[in-house]
Amino acid sequence: MPATPRPRTPEWPPRSAPRLFVEDELGEGCILALDGARAHYLAKVMRVCAGDSVVLCDNRTGEWAARIDGVEKRRVIVRVVERLRVREEVPDLWLCPALLKKDRFDTVLEKATELGAARIQPVVTRRCVADKLNMDRARTITTEAAEQCARTALPEVAQPAKLEALLREWPADRALFFADELGGAPSAHTFAAHDGPVALIIGPEGGFDDAEREAIRAHPSARAISLGPRILRGETAAIAALSIWMATAGDWREAE
Repeated sequence: MPATPRPRTPEWPPRSAPRLFVEDELGEGCILALDGARAHYLAKVMRVCAGDSVVLCDNRTGEWAARIDGVEKRRVIVRVVERLRVREEVPDLWLCPALLKKDRFDTVLEKATELGAARIQPVVTRRCVADKLNMDRARTITTEAAEQCARTALPEVAQPAKLEALLREWPADRALFFADELGGAPSAHTFAAHDGPVALIIGPEGGFDDAEREAIRAHPSARAISLGPRILRGETAAIAALSIWMATAGDWREAE
């Protein structure tokens, strides 16, 4: 008679376990009382119960498996069990996108996080339709995107900077690839040939004006690149440039 197959050991934590970033530094055995939006998400949206699993990240030590110890009216008690992964090393890539309309810039924040940007530095240019950014909202968007895509390291979101100030204070050791709608070197080849810290600067609706374009091209760290034969919206250009860089010089490449 054929042998009776052994029952499979259930995966723990299950892939369906909720993922959350927390402010507290995590460690084996520590107990957290989650309140506010996190408690609402776990108790009301995910409807967790005592004994259920949750995955926690603290942006410092990595990713941890935890169990729900109790669900109270306004808080959820969680006990950390074991570390699953150390905090990831993301490529040293900054995205410097010009501010766009709110919904479109929300897309840039979300997709830049999913694609692996280490830092997002918003830029204010003459043709920007916005000159301010709600930083709390921006960090909420990037945190939720990191939870969704299983990042263990949150991207830094910087205060918006005017283009002139950004260029004046630019670090000399960081290459600045300029997505110029008027053309430049092929992006994939240029990215693959470069080694070292990099940044991508992307224009607003309407693009950079002539004076801004000249100022960027004249900067010693800048190099104009092309993203293809079509003129792209600001959010599309940011996503395209990040994707090309990750595929040619970032962590999408196959391990050697």
